[in-house]
Amino acid sequence: MTTTQQLSLVTLGVRDLGTSRRFYSEGLGWSPLLAADEVVFYQVGKGLALGLFGLDDLGADIGRPATTGTPFTLACNLGSAAEVDEAMARAAKAGAEILKPARRAAFGGYHGYFADPDGHRWEVCHNPGWSVAEDGTVSLTAVEPADPAADPADPASAG
Repeated sequence: MTTTQQLSLVTLGVRDLGTSRRFYSEGLGWSPLLAADEVVFYQVGKGLALGLFGLDDLGADIGRPATTGTPFTLACNLGSAAEVDEAMARAAKAGAEILKPARRAAFGGYHGYFADPDGHRWEVCHNPGWSVAEDGTVSLTAVEPADPAADPADPASAG
């Protein structure tokens, strides 16, 4: 049987596994599926898991030093602007640095950005061109360009 290659795990290198585990578990309300001394895994969507791996242990596993602050964002797409506000407030309460408070965006949706305790950037977004099923599956549909009154500093991204 041939399996299709797809993204199934995102692993973040973290400076302090205990701090990061508390942030994602207690702060964001995610339940770990598997935890060991140097790594913890969360189910974060249908067929997708998030791993938190201590930087030194991750570097040893890779065979070269691991670093934080990589130039990409992870995103949670939600069903409404109100859910985005709730998620941003929960992240802030858990100790996230709010990089951009939630607001209307040029792409027609609503979004904000925060950084976790290690500086990994997360976007929390509601996009009217995306639907989010009960199981977390995201479906994309085309939408017309956004309201010109949206934040002009926002790039027209799909979030």
